[in-house]
Amino acid sequence: MNAATPPALPHRAVATRARMAKSRAFPQRGGQASECGKIPPLAVIAVAVGVAASVVLWFEHAASAADVVYPLAVASAAEGPVYVADRDLPGVWKIEDGKLSLFFQASKKFRTPLNAVRCVAFDAQGKLLAGDSSTREVYRFDDAGQPVPLTKGAIGIPMAIAVAKSGDLVVADLELHILWSVPAAGGAVKKLAEVPAPRGVAIDSADRIWVVSHGPDQVLRVKPDGSVETVVKGRPFQFAHQIVVTEDNTAFVTDGYAKAVWKVVEGAEPQKLCVGEPLVNPVGIARRGDRLLVADPRAKAVFQVDSMGKVERLEAKP
Repeated sequence: MNAATPPALPHRAVATRARMAKSRAFPQRGGQASECGKIPPLAVIAVAVGVAASVVLWFEHAASAADVVYPLAVASAAEGPVYVADRDLPGVWKIEDGKLSLFFQASKKFRTPLNAVRCVAFDAQGKLLAGDSSTREVYRFDDAGQPVPLTKGAIGIPMAIAVAKSGDLVVADLELHILWSVPAAGGAVKKLAEVPAPRGVAIDSADRIWVVSHGPDQVLRVKPDGSVETVVKGRPFQFAHQIVVTEDNTAFVTDGYAKAVWKVVEGAEPQKLCVGEPLVNPVGIARRGDRLLVADPRAKAVFQVDSMGKVERLEAKP
């Protein structure tokens, strides 16, 4: 090959150069797209207007949608307000007389109080408690509605809280696989028992601690002397979350994957109290008189369940 002669271009390069030359030779008229991909001015304006309208509609919806986002837990007495822990709000809602209001708005900044609220309960004096994995803490709300830390960050992931006859708190720690005792007034925690992956706790009339575990046996019970016994052997539940116990030692367990609430009577096989719609992923559970309250984050709602298994959405309008 002669060094003065340039090498032949590949076929694709020749075609590309030809298209570029044609484009330069025959420029497009104003307002029309050329082969270089220019967007017509009117199209740009239309797109901008459409995006702006969508943003406005989104903000209008957000401003009017004062509703629960991801309710993980619920706390209630026989009567009075119902409190809902909302993981993605994040914060705590109050439902009273069918009205939904914001009780505490947490910050979205990590490691601030209740940024990752997991559970709520009442203490022996009727004060609201809340567990938060972001700060590894259990809080009690004071009279001004502000959370006061109780353990100086001694808990790993507080998934559930129950209250013993003494007034001391029992906290299920999912991270450390421990049940902790927290003094009623707050202070140094004490290990009660080691339990595989505890997610729910409740205390019966004999001061025994019922535990939902993700270990080999799904419902355990811790006696006052610290010994652990099995209530539900094996793994009949698909993904058990929280538990409550009645005066006659009947327990109820939420099962997210099964979309069910189970009834547990010692010595018998667990039976489903209710299953399926409107439940989508039942997680939190509390007693309210002769009914159960169930927090369902996927349904973005709190439901009430009667003794026959009838499920109704708890009215909560902003």
